[in-house]
Amino acid sequence: MYVTPEQIQAANKATVETFLAVANAQFTALEKLTSLNTTVVRSAFEDSIANTRALVGAKDVQEFVGLQNAFAQPAIEKAIAYSKSVYEVATQTNTEFTKATERRVTEWNENFVSLLDKAAKNAPAGSDVAVSAVKQMLAAANSAYDNFNKVTKQATEIAEANVAAASETVKGLTKAKKAA
Repeated sequence: MYVTPEQIQAANKATVETFLAVANAQFTALEKLTSLNTTVVRSAFEDSIANTRALVGAKDVQEFVGLQNAFAQPAIEKAIAYSKSVYEVATQTNTEFTKATERRVTEWNENFVSLLDKAAKNAPAGSDVAVSAVKQMLAAANSAYDNFNKVTKQATEIAEANVAAASETVKGLTKAKKAA
């Protein structure tokens, strides 16, 4: 049972492909966040200029205070939208990392089982019990890994639902405050 140069080359290629996929996902996330931040900063700057001009043109204190209160609503909505966008980028990036990890774990499991099978063929008589025990441990580890992934996905779904509910609550509060 020897490792051939082709097997080493295939393993190295798979590792490099995984690394490149993760690097690409990171770069894409960075690009999205940079674009988002640039847009938000530009919008905030333009809003502050418009708000300052409006405040300077206020005729009395009551109008000044009314303008300030009117500016709060869009600022809160923009902050919520920004937070939601950042959360979406983080979720997408996490999904890409999870896919890459799952691919590598699957490949590793397949390679390990193949190695065990080869070892079992060349092993002395009676070692099939040990090979079977290792395979059972691997199956148990895979089951635990799958359960962990399911729990993580459920937690992510709950967090997404909470973010959506919080966004709607804040929107409802700001609309109620605006109506009052």
